[in-house]
Amino acid sequence: MKHSICLTPLFLDQPVPGLEALAEPDWRINTPPLPEGDTTTRMSVVHEAIAAFVADTLAAGQYPVSIAGDCCTAIGVLAGLQRAGVPPTLTWFDAHGDFNTTETSPSGFWGGMPLAMIVGKGDLSLPAAVGLKPLPENQVILTDGRDLDPQERDLLTNSGVVHLADPADLLDYPLPGGPLYVHFDVDVVSLEDSPAQNYPAEGGPSATRMHTVFRRLASTGSIVAVSVATWNPELDPDRRSEIVSMSLLETLLDF
Repeated sequence: MKHSICLTPLFLDQPVPGLEALAEPDWRINTPPLPEGDTTTRMSVVHEAIAAFVADTLAAGQYPVSIAGDCCTAIGVLAGLQRAGVPPTLTWFDAHGDFNTTETSPSGFWGGMPLAMIVGKGDLSLPAAVGLKPLPENQVILTDGRDLDPQERDLLTNSGVVHLADPADLLDYPLPGGPLYVHFDVDVVSLEDSPAQNYPAEGGPSATRMHTVFRRLASTGSIVAVSVATWNPELDPDRRSEIVSMSLLETLLDF
C-alpha cells in the first residue's frame, strides 16, 4: 500500500528551524494559521490538521506517515485513526516514558505527557479537542523508556501498558493481531548514532539494532500508520541524526 507523508515543522506550537527543508515535493506541509491564545489551544489546531490528514489518507486507500517535532502530535494521528474506524495497537519507541501527568511531572512539560494523555490520564484538554477517546492501556506497548521520572515510573508500573525495556524484546514478543500504529521518537537511538537531541538520554539501542526491530514490525504487514518525532536540525550540522533517522523510517515503511 502506498504511503502519504505529512510534515509538521513545529515543536509543540513553535517553528523548528530547518525541519521544513526535509520535505519532498509530494509531502503535505502542516503549518496551519495558529490563533492567539494558550499553547494548548494552538497545539490543538495542529493536531486537528493531522487527524484530518490521517483520516483522509486512509479513506484514499493509503497509509499515513506523520513527521513532526514532538510526540504530542501522536494525539492527532490516533484521533484520525479512530475517525477512520481503525482500532490500533500502539507501539511507542522513546528514550522517555512520556507518561507523566501534571501531578507527576517535575517540569510540567507537555512533551513528557502525551502517552499518558492517550490512555486517559492527566490533563485531557489535547485529546478532547480532537475527539480522541482513550486507548485501552493493554493496547499500548512502550519500548525503551530508559529515562523515567520517579513518579512517572510508578504510574507506568501500576498501569496496564506493556513496558519492554529493550526494543530488541519485540523480536520475540507476540504482537497482537490487528492494525499496528508505530510511533518513533528518534531519541530512542543511542547518542553515538543520533546525537542531535533536545533531551538526550544515555544508553539506548544502536541504529543497527533498531533496523532489525523495524524489519520485524514491517514484516507483519499490520502497520496502518507511522509517526516520527524528530531530531533537532540546529544540533545536526553533519546531518548524521537526520540520515540515521530517515534510514530507520525507510526500513519501517518497507512493507
